[in-house]
Amino acid sequence: MNDEKVKMRTQDPKVRNKNFEEVELGYTKEEALKEASRCLHCKVPRCVEGCPVNIMIPDFIAAIKENNIKKAYEIISESSSLPAICGRVCPQEKQCESKCVKGLKGDAISIGSLERYVADEAMKNDFVANIKVPKNNKKVAIVGSGPAGLSCAGELAKKGFSVTIYEVLHKAGGVLSYGIPEFRLPKSIVENQIKSLKKLGVTIRTNIPIGNALTIKELQKEYDAVFIGTGAGLPKFMGIEGEDASGVFSANEILTRINLMKSYKEESKTPIKKPKKAYVIGGGNVAMDAVRSLKRLGADAHIMYRRSEEELPARKMEAEHAKEEGIKFDLLQNPVKIITDEANNVTGMEVVDMELKEAGEDGRRSVEEKKGSNHIVDCDMVVMALGTGPNHEALKDSNIVLTDKNLIEVKDSKTSLDNVFAGGDAVTGAATVILAMEAGKKAAKEIINLFS
Repeated sequence: MNDEKVKMRTQDPKVRNKNFEEVELGYTKEEALKEASRCLHCKVPRCVEGCPVNIMIPDFIAAIKENNIKKAYEIISESSSLPAICGRVCPQEKQCESKCVKGLKGDAISIGSLERYVADEAMKNDFVANIKVPKNNKKVAIVGSGPAGLSCAGELAKKGFSVTIYEVLHKAGGVLSYGIPEFRLPKSIVENQIKSLKKLGVTIRTNIPIGNALTIKELQKEYDAVFIGTGAGLPKFMGIEGEDASGVFSANEILTRINLMKSYKEESKTPIKKPKKAYVIGGGNVAMDAVRSLKRLGADAHIMYRRSEEELPARKMEAEHAKEEGIKFDLLQNPVKIITDEANNVTGMEVVDMELKEAGEDGRRSVEEKKGSNHIVDCDMVVMALGTGPNHEALKDSNIVLTDKNLIEVKDSKTSLDNVFAGGDAVTGAATVILAMEAGKKAAKEIINLFS
């Protein structure tokens, strides 16, 4: 058996860093069959344990081997409502693939790539999962159309619930639409996955800010249950001098302008300033998305991160792609001041060098400033990618109980309000797409049990 996985082909880095087309090109039929043939179909499939939504991975891979893609798609669809999305953006290397026994002596099976292949083939051939939906006359409102809300909606719709999703923006998808760049997750894929949910009977109402246009209390009166999946969209800043300057942005704003408003296009009604030299502060996936987007706008684009490369929280693959595209990494450095001109435009940053110290209880090494290491770097844009917190505007006047970390308090997905459930980043803080989907799926099970 081959211990090396079939690597997915990509656009040439020198070409892709100038466009917003998808970087990874997907498997051909021959590549998918070759990769699927490596699977041992273990009697005790640890990969399934590593999947937050418990997809029967060996079974769908076996169906690929049989060249029965419709069967593979139906197996995946039993557990996941968004396979084309998960196949692209889930950190499989830390989840299902990390449990694969093939990884003990070689490369783990490329489960994510195979899931993407199946989902893409299903879209090309307009496959519809064979799901019988018995109506049960129960109505559920879902607040937020991100991965938690979409996952919850899919699970409920499969069980015959009448589901209505309320979205504050003009387009559904949440972070899938406004946060993840086109070159990692084409919006046509998101739209197609949402279309699949609509075929199950899910209704999506956009441009409705819950908390203002409608309240949670009003939804409680109209629906049998409510699920809150509002995510964590409030950006965090450093609190340093000069952060109010023209040219300082949150990664959220940059990515929303680019992804949702297509501000990189000449004809855009919401154009974005194209920087000459930009620094993105942070080392996570959002930082990588922002800096790679700015590179595509023509900037000399830098990541500034206060720890070393070994501590980067971003997926290894995303960091590697960024390097290939010409992103510069300024590691073990941290800004202490934004420098501006008389018109309050960014002209640079005062930066200090950092030193790594011993690891704490969480296993992460702390950092400390090197005294006397202050120096100046020139730039005309600074983007903060330091994480996000929950925006609880939707909870206005609901009296829902929050934790001391300002997150929605739940027990088994249930909030302090009758028949009101919650999940995803609004409950856990910022996390991954697949964990939000897992939370939506768990809440759906609780709602289903409520009426069983």
